[in-house]
Amino acid sequence: MMTEDLLRVIVVDDEALARTLLRELLGAHADIEIIAECGNGFEAVKAVTEKKPDLILLDIQMPKLDGFDVLELIGTDVPVIFVTAYDQYAIKAFQVHAVDYLLKPFGAERLADALARARARIGAREPLPAKALVSEARAARSPLERILIRDKADVHVIPVAKIDYFESQDDYVSLKVGDKTLLKEQTLSELEQLLDPGRFVRIHRRYLLNVARLAKIEQSVTDSRVAVLQDGTEIPISRSGYAKLREIL
Repeated sequence: MMTEDLLRVIVVDDEALARTLLRELLGAHADIEIIAECGNGFEAVKAVTEKKPDLILLDIQMPKLDGFDVLELIGTDVPVIFVTAYDQYAIKAFQVHAVDYLLKPFGAERLADALARARARIGAREPLPAKALVSEARAARSPLERILIRDKADVHVIPVAKIDYFESQDDYVSLKVGDKTLLKEQTLSELEQLLDPGRFVRIHRRYLLNVARLAKIEQSVTDSRVAVLQDGTEIPISRSGYAKLREIL
């Protein structure tokens, strides 16, 4: 982590000119050391995992993985200054959750102010309210079309259309994708709010089903019902889950 005299920083922006500008502006601060420059979100997640920076200057609008995706994957361990040309809704969310941001275009004085707030946050050991900020951003552009899973420095990007079902595992969910099972740190209830309710149905307290994978519904010997998927997998259906299925089938 940060020493008394040095702040180790990672700069993330898909535009080389923007990275150059930040490098020049940061060069005026003797206590800043740029330990990595990343041109996309995948590089950012890898660099954060391997280099353990004290601070990230993170662009929002990037292809493939945007700034919110990166924030979701890296969690709350590292303070972030957002560098953005984003709309007023996003800026309001930053203010509400006390997250530092730089609105493009910005100058040396504005950057210095943001760095001062970042130093204060680091000094006070205040955690970044990442979950709240990501939730607001996700709600603004739901339904979710892909799931992001971090495996150390690697990132898996899974289109939701390829997922057969989600199963609750306490504070995690397991994703069944063909013959693979992946684990994500998120609750089933949170996912249910983000996914298209016409495509994914909570058929049981433990299961969220991609209805496109449903082959048939069968009565079980205990007078309850089971969902039989196209690959033969059987998943229990609760009474409320059956009512939800009937609404969309």
